[in-house]
Amino acid sequence: MLRVVLIAIVVFATIYALVDCVQTDRTRVRIMPKPVWLLAILVPVAGPVAWFLIKRSSTQGGPARGSGGRPSGPRGPDDDPDFLRRL
Repeated sequence: MLRVVLIAIVVFATIYALVDCVQTDRTRVRIMPKPVWLLAILVPVAGPVAWFLIKRSSTQGGPARGSGGRPSGPRGPDDDPDFLRRL
């Protein structure tokens, strides 16, 4: 019974990692190109674990930072100098 559960966990983790890799934007994939990651994920246990560890380390650290240490995401109109100049 334990063997079946372990095999099921490995299969589900592999499927989840494959789907996650396919849906991840190409610019957010680190270390290897996306097609190589898809092949690496097929390696039992090590592939999905590597994908999850590397993907997690790429998304940690808070909001994305642009030049000057400012967040590069959307801003409100009162934070946009161009908008304020046009008023």
